Amino acid sequence: MARVLYMAEATVTGGRVSGHGRTHDGVLDVQLRVPKEMGGDGGGTNPEQLFAVGYAACFEGALGVVGRRERVETGDATIESRVSLLPTEDRGFALAVELHVTLPQISDPERAAQIVAAAHQVCPYSNATRGNIDVTLTANGHEVDSGVGD
Repeated sequence: MARVLYMAEATVTGGRVSGHGRTHDGVLDVQLRVPKEMGGDGGGTNPEQLFAVGYAACFEGALGVVGRRERVETGDATIESRVSLLPTEDRGFALAVELHVTLPQISDPERAAQIVAAAHQVCPYSNATRGNIDVTLTANGHEVDSGVGD
């Protein structure tokens, strides 16, 4: 087994309808609610929002790793993430993700795309979801071919 670099621990009660989630260290403490768009009352966060924030933050970290490895200044990257909840044919649910990455310090569109594609290979969220969900990437407004089946 691989050496664990970090382990996050959390407890959730009540699920997404009227739940509560809290990390064991108490830093994250959220009310979970079904969004109004899905017929709920809103008034809290939901798993898709948490996933969107987590994936974007993780991806930004992966950009930093790639930048250091390739000796490229990725600068003040911004990642706009969108997580969609989709129904499946077998009455289940699936996710789809869009990550729109802006790298202001990198003006060459091809270079920006290479860095984003490389970050997609490094990011733990990308590695965990690869082959399971559709992930669309853009770099400075241009679509990125990640080179792997998402």
